[in-house]
Amino acid sequence: MAREVWRDSAENEAASAVFHLMQQLIDRYRVNRPVMPLVVAQAADAGAGPEIDGRVEQIVHQVHRANQLRRVPVRLLDGDGSSAYEAALDMVRTLSEKPWETRDSSQYKPFAFPRSRLLGAIEQATAAVVASGGSTARIREERILEQLGRLRWRADRPRRGTWWDSLRSSVRPETFVGALFIALLSVLLGEIDWLLTALVAAVALIGLAVMRLVGRAAPPLLWLRRASRWFATTSSLAASSTGYPSDGWSRLSPSGSWRVIRARAAAVAERVADAGAGDEQARQFHLELRVQALLEDLRHNYRPHALDWRRGKRTVPPVVFLPRATQDNGGILLINAINNVRSRRSEVDPLLLLASLPAAEIMRHTPPLPRDPGAGASAGSSGARARYERWVDDLSLGQSPVAAATLAWVLRLPLSTGKLTHEHAHAQLITYRVRRTWAWWVMSRASIALIVVGSLLGAFLWAAHWRDTYCHGPLTGRNTDAVWAGAAGDRECVGVATAPEVRFARGNGLELNGAGKGVTFDRIEQAIREENADIEPGDSYVTVVYAGPLTATGKDREATRKGLEELTGVYLQQRAVNKTVRRSVKLRVLTANGGEDMLRQLTAVRKIIEVARRDPTVVGVVGLGRNTDESDDATALLRSAGLPLVDTTNSSSDLPRLFPNYFGLAATDEEQTYALGLVARQIAKKLESPHAIVLSRRTLNGDKDRYTAEQRAAGREMLRTSGFAVGRDVEFDLAGGASLNAPLTTICQAERVPDALYFAGRVEDVRTLMRGLSETTGCSDRPITVFTGDDLTKGTFQDSTSIATNVTLYHSSLAPLDRGRNLGFYGDAHRTLRALLPDDGKPAAALAPGRPAYEDDLFASGQTVISYSATAALYDAAARGDVRRSAAETWATLHTVDLNNMPTGTISFSREKSSVAENVHGINIVKVVRPGPTATRSLVCGKPAGNAPRLTAEDCAP
Repeated sequence: MAREVWRDSAENEAASAVFHLMQQLIDRYRVNRPVMPLVVAQAADAGAGPEIDGRVEQIVHQVHRANQLRRVPVRLLDGDGSSAYEAALDMVRTLSEKPWETRDSSQYKPFAFPRSRLLGAIEQATAAVVASGGSTARIREERILEQLGRLRWRADRPRRGTWWDSLRSSVRPETFVGALFIALLSVLLGEIDWLLTALVAAVALIGLAVMRLVGRAAPPLLWLRRASRWFATTSSLAASSTGYPSDGWSRLSPSGSWRVIRARAAAVAERVADAGAGDEQARQFHLELRVQALLEDLRHNYRPHALDWRRGKRTVPPVVFLPRATQDNGGILLINAINNVRSRRSEVDPLLLLASLPAAEIMRHTPPLPRDPGAGASAGSSGARARYERWVDDLSLGQSPVAAATLAWVLRLPLSTGKLTHEHAHAQLITYRVRRTWAWWVMSRASIALIVVGSLLGAFLWAAHWRDTYCHGPLTGRNTDAVWAGAAGDRECVGVATAPEVRFARGNGLELNGAGKGVTFDRIEQAIREENADIEPGDSYVTVVYAGPLTATGKDREATRKGLEELTGVYLQQRAVNKTVRRSVKLRVLTANGGEDMLRQLTAVRKIIEVARRDPTVVGVVGLGRNTDESDDATALLRSAGLPLVDTTNSSSDLPRLFPNYFGLAATDEEQTYALGLVARQIAKKLESPHAIVLSRRTLNGDKDRYTAEQRAAGREMLRTSGFAVGRDVEFDLAGGASLNAPLTTICQAERVPDALYFAGRVEDVRTLMRGLSETTGCSDRPITVFTGDDLTKGTFQDSTSIATNVTLYHSSLAPLDRGRNLGFYGDAHRTLRALLPDDGKPAAALAPGRPAYEDDLFASGQTVISYSATAALYDAAARGDVRRSAAETWATLHTVDLNNMPTGTISFSREKSSVAENVHGINIVKVVRPGPTATRSLVCGKPAGNAPRLTAEDCAP
């Protein structure tokens, strides 16, 4: 409910009638915006004395007080001047140049009067020139225009603002420019780095401050301002400036518009000068032009469809009070001027005026009104309301030529002496605070500031959320194919790099081994991007996704070597297809990161599937070369999505049997233990009572490693079938590394120390194992044979502690590098990688001299060669016959792949050979001993990939 702000009693019936009429006009303005009259209250009896005139004047003051505190814009005028003209002009200037009484408590911000300020500038320039002395009319005109230029066409030019004031004013959030600046700044903060955003913000702030200072000195685009447009187009000045070129204003013609403005300014200045000299016609013109500018400004302050919704915020009209209007104090002259301007103009302005006239005063051109309000008219407020209704009905007649003698916009209220003295009513008069509308709450400064701050906060929160969620997550243009996974200290970018901003190896300076020295991980990933970019829009191509461990949570870059070497093999195949052989179907490669040790491969696989659904050129996946607890689920997801998987180094024996979309190049755990068993059987025969134990990683270490679990089962079975008495399995924990002290103490101090160990662990655990076997009592003084899987292929054994002197190590290898038919691959690959080095004059590392190229550390692990072969197999199936195939067709065609010119032999995925001994995977058995200061490796036996003769015990002599 609205709050009451004023209460008083009506001293007489006339006061009550006038009060209610004014309140109805004010309060109903919100509903239908009625036509606002110039209400003139006067004692009906021309002979009434000063006491009666005082009562009428008191009514005006009472209505003024009633509306002063209720957010109605009001102004109490009192003319001041040496003549009626000066007094009337002073009151107009007061309304347009001085604050209204409710400036700080109005419904909306204070009124703006740009048209009045423009006329004020002309008056100021004219007064300055006239006061300086006489001159011809032509010279005076030029001097006035020069003075206007110095004033920048603004009266009372404000003092020069400081840089700080301009800077502060430029970014106020309640202003449009300030809100826009803050909003754009929040967008930039989500798009670019904070340092660059701060630099852009600083430059923008300086620019805004400069523009504001310049705008104060010389308003830009002056001819387009509303005041200038009104001044150049109003018909009121067209007749007064017929001797000037005053037509031709246009938004698109600055020079022509300036001619019009200057011509009209000269004409107005001439009239202002004449008015100052006492010319009555010029004075009337000057006063009415000033009134017209005032009314136009007020109408503009209430205009609909404004960006600030001002019409919805201002629901009450501006009200002007003239407690005593006479011919001498300019009051009647002002009322006549407003009436004349309104009668000439078709626009309706919102100004409401209430004035009182002494009984002896006569409104010029106003005929006497009958004392009786007329038949059917009721007394009190209804009589006053009836007169208003009749005035509205007669308004069009009042403006017609036949009724030109009347003041059409004046609503005269003759108040009888009886109503002015009848005091028995004592009616209570109450006013309530005008409510602010919903438009004010929505578009007020506080609301805009709150919206801006809320939007800013929301933008920052969303930007922070997207930056924390996606590897490239600005407010706009974010890429959802790569996401952040893990906590703050364990965070990795996981997913598919489909955006240029996402590069998993960015900044990773890990270099290839051996002859690949100088070629970094970052450079390999960049080279793949360059190959993709070289594919023309019209080219036919297929897309292969490589998924591997491309990042590490710690600072040890060696943890990403597997990803580096495998990605290098993928790049070599892409380069061969696109540039060396120049196949018609190009090969495009996307990289997908499964996290360190492939612990987040499910996330990566889901992102791969999302990309494949959008991109039909995706034909399959290469990689996922680490067997974890998630490998089954990852392969199943790819199968459901119709994507084949050509695995690189995963040796799982179960995946090929369970999933028809799985095609592996590495020998399975069963194949590896079969070959190791050929050696173990011969060793067991030389011992009296061979005894062995399986040592493996404990499950549930958090590493999700299923490779060691499958190796443990396969190794135990191999030892048993080879003639060893197998003891109870021993497990070790991972606590920042292999914790082998307690397990080795148990093994070495047992009643029966084993002759052989099957080590179901990873290459990173071997150093700790060897140190323990050489130092632990019971094991250090006896020979021990250790069997393990293909993960040891990644070890270099260059450290003197990598193999204990009492240990002989046998492990299977990932790829039989010496048994392929394309030994020229190694030299070609080295030359391709050497081309990636920067041209800084430094010589590239050469392949190791005096030994085969495949023995160089660049290829020794076999991971580069095997990923090269896997990519070649998938591409062969996807582009068979130089025809691009879909993922489903590629899956089906993979069963018929038969590549017989690969570095490791023949790559074939025929399912006809199901026996472990006859499987088509290539394998080597490697023996590692330490006869001297360093370890030596020797090849025991092996077979190439493809349909080669099976391995026998004769082939694998220990």
